[in-house]
Amino acid sequence: MEASASIGGDMGYGWLVWAALTAALVSLAFDAVVRLVWRPRAMERRLWAQGLRGPGYGFFHGNLRDMRRLRAGGAAVKLDVGDHDYIPIVLPEFREWIPRYGRVFLYWLGTTPNICVADYAVVKKVLADRTGMFPKNRMNASVLRLFGDGIVLINGDDWKRHKRVVHPAFNMDKLKMMTATMADYARSMVTGWEADLASQQKKGYQQLRIELSDTLEELTADVICHTAFGSSYKEGKQVFQCLKELQSITFSSFFVVQIPGFRYLPTEENRRVWKLDKEVRTTLMKIIKNRLAAKEKTGYGNDLLGLMLEAWAPEHGGDQLLSMDEIVNECKTFFFAGQETTERLLTWVIFLLCTHPEWQDKLREEVRRECGGDRDRPPTHDMLNKLKLMNLFILETLRLYSPVPFIRRRTRSPVELGGVVVPKDSLLTIPIAMLHRDREVWGDDAGEFNPLRFDAGVTRMAPKNLSALLAFSSGPRSCIGQNFAMIETRAVIAAILQRFKLALSPEYVHAPTDVITLRPKYGLPMIVTSADA
Repeated sequence: MEASASIGGDMGYGWLVWAALTAALVSLAFDAVVRLVWRPRAMERRLWAQGLRGPGYGFFHGNLRDMRRLRAGGAAVKLDVGDHDYIPIVLPEFREWIPRYGRVFLYWLGTTPNICVADYAVVKKVLADRTGMFPKNRMNASVLRLFGDGIVLINGDDWKRHKRVVHPAFNMDKLKMMTATMADYARSMVTGWEADLASQQKKGYQQLRIELSDTLEELTADVICHTAFGSSYKEGKQVFQCLKELQSITFSSFFVVQIPGFRYLPTEENRRVWKLDKEVRTTLMKIIKNRLAAKEKTGYGNDLLGLMLEAWAPEHGGDQLLSMDEIVNECKTFFFAGQETTERLLTWVIFLLCTHPEWQDKLREEVRRECGGDRDRPPTHDMLNKLKLMNLFILETLRLYSPVPFIRRRTRSPVELGGVVVPKDSLLTIPIAMLHRDREVWGDDAGEFNPLRFDAGVTRMAPKNLSALLAFSSGPRSCIGQNFAMIETRAVIAAILQRFKLALSPEYVHAPTDVITLRPKYGLPMIVTSADA
């Protein structure tokens, strides 16, 4: 009887385990059905009932398969150098879906609803909001690792706190001081070109071939390192190399389903991401510790890093505004954003100078007039501000070749947009490159290069055009470093034009592509000759 009771007890225990497992499996299956089928379909029906259309939800993947297919089709596209319509390469899904479903439509990234917002009126409402209704999108863990959990991505009171610390580093007085550094690095670059060209001339050649991509990467990295962190490209090289690899991994994550918790699994890619992130943080901490070690002699410093360290260790018993981990994240943010976007802007400015030699001559004449004939004397901030034609040229470059082709926001709660109530936690994608080609806003020549569209003395549309330019976003969350990027671009272009004429190498292939930022797919090989030849 004791044996029978024991067997019976074991059978009863086993039945309980089996029942518990069955219940767990049923619960998981039910949750999967809700997440993957019922909820997306119900949400889609509600939005369709309000007149919002789209390509339709596909089980598990949403519309990611279609997006990958369309992008694969655009990967082989090569354009004429005078053709600025790279949308089939960079945003092919929007090129296909907007004519079919309208400027505001629904599509799906996995099970996450995404609203394309290609209507300027709706975009203005989203970007001008000051209530926090449309926070930055923090739903992709790879993006957080790449940019750092800093001022670009944080929201609410944390953003206000970080801005209070970081914003003074980019006020006008600081920018004037930074201009000298930018000009010095630009002059050093072109002096190297002069030496290389002289060497070629001794061999009987009157021109120099340069692959500009690598050159601009090092230049812009040196500028952000020196002006913001008091270091150099050599010291921060490991950070830039790691961030470049993280950039590729992050961009790939845009086109796969984001499975909750998957980033914690020790997959080969995740282990690589963890290693890269650790290397970035180790290098940044070394730069920070060097600054702390020099504090007794030089103080924290008057640059971005110095301001953040003062906020970390406030004097006279003040509140600590930033933790050390937040400082590391902000360093990561500015190492990537401060270098990457300026490099891309410079790349496309120089490309357009090469393809529009008449404008290159105009800007060279302006630079020599406003900055003086002494090439060894770097231009001042005031001199660069007088380069009106160059400013128009840069603005038109930003319109046609915005460094970032699209931006994303999220809905904090259900909100009405364009007559449709959009659910909480929907993504909003603003396709900048598409909006910058909107003929209703920019005119029939929207696809053409015309810097004078921003000249108030030529067209009454100039103020409207300037407000429609979204390359640095707009509203309260517009890019904090936009003046920094504009001044650096003027300083570098001025240094180049004073001494050289630029032309595209016959090897150049025009195929703009994006890996988060817009870049020439095959690099930017150039032919450089003396401006006085």
